Amino acid sequence: MARLFGTDGLRGLANGDLTPELATAVSVATAHVLAGGAAGPRPVAVVGRDPRASSEMLEAAVCAGISAAGTDVVRVGVLPTPAIAHLVADTGADFGIVVSASHNPMPDNGIKVFARGGAKLPDDIEDEIESALVENASREWTRPVGRAIGRIRDLPDGRDRYLAALRAAVPNRLDGLRVVVDCAHGAAAGIAPQFYAKAGAEVIAIGNDPDGENINDGVGATHLGPLCAAVVEHGADLGIAHDGDADRCLAVAADGSPVDGDAIMAVLALGMKEAGTLAADTLVVTVMSNLGLHLAMREHGIDVLTTAVGDRYVLEALRDKGLSLGGEQSGHVVMPAYATTGDGLLTGVMLMARVAATGTPLGELAKVMTRLPQELINVAVKDKAAAAASTDVAAAVQAAEDELSGRGRVLLRPSGTERLIRVMVEAATAGQARTLAERIATVVKSAS
Repeated sequence: MARLFGTDGLRGLANGDLTPELATAVSVATAHVLAGGAAGPRPVAVVGRDPRASSEMLEAAVCAGISAAGTDVVRVGVLPTPAIAHLVADTGADFGIVVSASHNPMPDNGIKVFARGGAKLPDDIEDEIESALVENASREWTRPVGRAIGRIRDLPDGRDRYLAALRAAVPNRLDGLRVVVDCAHGAAAGIAPQFYAKAGAEVIAIGNDPDGENINDGVGATHLGPLCAAVVEHGADLGIAHDGDADRCLAVAADGSPVDGDAIMAVLALGMKEAGTLAADTLVVTVMSNLGLHLAMREHGIDVLTTAVGDRYVLEALRDKGLSLGGEQSGHVVMPAYATTGDGLLTGVMLMARVAATGTPLGELAKVMTRLPQELINVAVKDKAAAAASTDVAAAVQAAEDELSGRGRVLLRPSGTERLIRVMVEAATAGQARTLAERIATVVKSAS
């Protein structure tokens, strides 16, 4: 069986690749692995979702699977993914499941799993769940009956518990800031504008009317155009963009120019170093971060530790090394002192707090790093593994690296959540980066 879990959980076309039957089976296997040895009368799992239409169906399947395995379900409804991680820890639950496809379009959906304490799962535990899934399918497992069947109940104050934790993290008020917040018609819609307003900002919300079908549809962190325009139109100091499940945050400066995750991390890292809270003066990033970030951090005496793509790998490095800040260019930013996973609302408020505290516009703060021209092309393929292993593709990559002569880099990576090969090239000029990326992308397309 092909590996179900990708870079960030299990994801696919809802009711196509990801059926209710599969969601139920995965939930049963997850309960067996993560709650099988739980102490007490009965283990407990927290379940939440994003507002896309298929999340209603899949949430029901997930709850059915967990309860069928003899585990109680605490259902929290539509909340950001980091809220579910927080509530797993806050309620003392044995694990948590989020039904969400994050930044993916509406027809897709996914399942993200958090272990006890709200941490994402390491590869070996995901493998164990997949093995349990196969075992459960090949033989009849002992089903609990009668009073041993798990119960399902709601947690009415889940949103308030999460908001309380966010408010406790805010270092200073945001008074005087006007911000446009793009909620991607997703899980942030019912919580982000209110949170930022309570922290003192004047908030203008867009992408704030989820109907189950419009999540990520031309708005949010993967479609910054509407936010860029709205920031200029409203004369805002900055804009904040979240994705469908609000674990990401990108930003827009007052002039409408985008500020990506690398620049956000650079701003936060300098602020934390200044405050003495940047552990070991080290920032953790993935291989996707721009070389310009590395150069800027080196100039300011900050070391950079690089991991594989995926915020859970950033999290592992932060935890293993005792570090305090890391993230991805895509806007997943992790601050272990406040959250167990990437949290878009936390990132947004920390960035705005830095702007408010320094009195310096975001655009000026972001100039701490000069971004090396980068071209990223997502190539749709039928078989990611075959395309990535192609000798023709390898030759094209080598030719590009030879041409760059150490003054740039090439990164070829299969997407962990979609049928894509991501081709990234950084070079001295935008034209060279584009030319080399397009050349490699053509070979990748042919190889698939």
